[in-house]
Amino acid sequence: MSIRERLSGNEAAATAMKQINPDVVAAFPITPSTEIPQYFSTFVANGTVDTEFVAVESEHSAMSACIGAEAAGSRAMTATSANGLSYMWEMIYIASSLRLPIVMSLVNRAVSGPLNIHNDHSDAMGVRDSGWIMLFSENNQEAYDNLLMAHRIAEHKDVLLPLMVCQDGFITSHSIENIMLEEDSEVKQFVGKYTPEHYLLNKNEPIAIGPLDLQGFLFEHKAQQAEAMRKAKDVILEVSKDFEKWTGRSYSLFEEYKLEDCEIAIVCMNSTAGTTKFVVDNLRSQGIKAGLLKLRVFRPFPAEEIAKALSNVKAVAVLDKADSLNGVGGALFQDVAAGMYVHNTQVPLVNYVYGIGGRDTRADEIESVYKDLQEIVKTGNIGNPYRYLGLRTKK
Repeated sequence: MSIRERLSGNEAAATAMKQINPDVVAAFPITPSTEIPQYFSTFVANGTVDTEFVAVESEHSAMSACIGAEAAGSRAMTATSANGLSYMWEMIYIASSLRLPIVMSLVNRAVSGPLNIHNDHSDAMGVRDSGWIMLFSENNQEAYDNLLMAHRIAEHKDVLLPLMVCQDGFITSHSIENIMLEEDSEVKQFVGKYTPEHYLLNKNEPIAIGPLDLQGFLFEHKAQQAEAMRKAKDVILEVSKDFEKWTGRSYSLFEEYKLEDCEIAIVCMNSTAGTTKFVVDNLRSQGIKAGLLKLRVFRPFPAEEIAKALSNVKAVAVLDKADSLNGVGGALFQDVAAGMYVHNTQVPLVNYVYGIGGRDTRADEIESVYKDLQEIVKTGNIGNPYRYLGLRTKK
């Protein structure tokens, strides 16, 4: 039976980790994810879990310790944000290349410099092509639920890739919300035990991990990683169905909010979806057919499914909480645009970069995006497809 509680997003993540009871947690503090290992360390100290908690000297060492633990045959977890993730960068690639299903809670924050401790998605976007599965969470409940599903996905024999669960720094990580928790015993039963087929401490199968991999084999190994990422999509849906049978909470690759008959739609991720739903409801009460596609699974990217979901929409705006600084929009926009093109879905698309460095994004600003989309539908003129939302400019 589910338990009704009130927790912040960081508390929810730490609670999920406690219920999973991994073999190893290695972490180094960085705002705004610090509370996750902090809370978890209290569970270690009071004997609630029997996890080996490794207090390392840096984020690079945190990921290195997780890699060592997973390679040895243990289930490992960690948490970080922004510059901490950047410091892990080398090891992030090594974790995925070695096919080690580490699970990380990534509390999204702007990457320096200049120094900024508030929310945007520049940290996640910086490692989007590193071979990690990436799940995004609108609220505290989704952050908790995604972590409960994470090991089942990452450790699947057809996947064996690391996975990060993203949530917005401070916006959800430090905000207290009502949340439904599951019983510890039921979580353990759902997640199951980690029983790797190949690992360093298996005395019956001596192996090496991370050897030199030159022209003769690296290409094929990278193709195998890519194939595992493609297969992860089906595994995510399979695990989500099992999760729904258990909890009654339904998840897919993305959420279609009033999308079935909409004429104008926004695509976005994480907490902005909550504000957008509020705006959609208001516009619907005025007879405006607005909708939302809230992306949950960013890697693997569900291009075909998104193209199908948006095929009957008359105009779409993609919101990016990070600028790729390439002159042609943000990463989410580029993926959506490419996916729709490849799957022969021709819908007018515009991109809005917003919320950089924690800049507030208000409901009236989201509403202005829908008004812009109405104008595109009316005139057929996209104008500049690369736009900013909430940017102060000289008048």
